[in-house]
Amino acid sequence: MIGKSQEEVESLLPNRKPILSRLGEKKICLLRIEGQYFAFEPFCPHRGAELSSGWPNAEKEIVCPLHNYRFDLQTGQAKMGGCDDLKVYRTEIGDEGLLIEIGP
Repeated sequence: MIGKSQEEVESLLPNRKPILSRLGEKKICLLRIEGQYFAFEPFCPHRGAELSSGWPNAEKEIVCPLHNYRFDLQTGQAKMGGCDDLKVYRTEIGDEGLLIEIGP
């Protein structure tokens, strides 16, 4: 869980700016695009570039800063380049903050 309210989560996650975060022992990237929240692995599956230095495009994809590979933020599917898909995590925003399902 991130934040204690929806307002606090919005203040922690600037719009359209990927943020590197840690949930327990796991590093993840968080991104808010308007009212949608995305959580995904922090490194590009191609060459390991930090996706917190990337940027979201108009198609709600995260663009890797190293080779401009693109990944769908909802499914993790690689949209450009010959590499593995990006691992994404389900998010849910509520009055108590942002819930992120990391899984096993």
